[in-house]
Amino acid sequence: MLANIVLRTVLKSSAGILRESGAVCSVLSAKPWTSNSALLGARVGCAAGSFAVLPPVRHYARAAKKRREGSESQLSDLPPTMLKMDYAAVPLAQTTDDIVKRLLSLELANHSEKLRLKTEQLIAKVQRDKNDRNSVEVRVAILTVKIRNFREHLQKHQKDKANKRRMLMAIDRRKKLLKNLRLVNYDAFETVCKQLGITYTFPPEYYRRATRRWLAKKAFCIKVFNEVQKQKKEERLMMKKSLASTDTGSH
Repeated sequence: MLANIVLRTVLKSSAGILRESGAVCSVLSAKPWTSNSALLGARVGCAAGSFAVLPPVRHYARAAKKRREGSESQLSDLPPTMLKMDYAAVPLAQTTDDIVKRLLSLELANHSEKLRLKTEQLIAKVQRDKNDRNSVEVRVAILTVKIRNFREHLQKHQKDKANKRRMLMAIDRRKKLLKNLRLVNYDAFETVCKQLGITYTFPPEYYRRATRRWLAKKAFCIKVFNEVQKQKKEERLMMKKSLASTDTGSH
């Protein structure tokens, strides 16, 4: 008896679904402006005895991603008509025709040539004399050009970890040079910061708490370092003695 009741309910529900699907099929067939894909889906649904499922809509026209506007490049003040650094002192390059001048100008120069010219311009602002190429001021100028170039590169390529590490190392070296220059010659330090547009921030005070554990660890590290230096010194003495003995034996 229970099985008969369950069978009747299943038949009634299936008959109701078939009636609803037939009504949907008749409505779709009555609309001639319906798309072919929709009619095909409706026919497949009617044949299967179920509701018609429309094909998924594919969003091909997506909005373009907005590019982040970076800061102005340090090379933007270089005019494209300026000659390259290798040809600026050649008098023949000044009197040649326009086509050759364009080939020798910065308009067709690569990025490295423009960086060289920018480096020379910053060096000329802070160098002590014309032959100065190794002073603290010149090294600060060279590091400044590198740091700004890395910064512009990282604004476009944010996941470039290697160049980010190089930029941080260059910043640390420049901080050390500026710190020493500030202690030795404050006037030169102020001139370099003003000419190169550097904002010097003072290093933070030593705020680490000197606990007993940290003091013991530091003393142990110093002791290990001294022992290693003693061993290296003894090894160098042994090497010198062995070399001296071999030289006397050969003679």
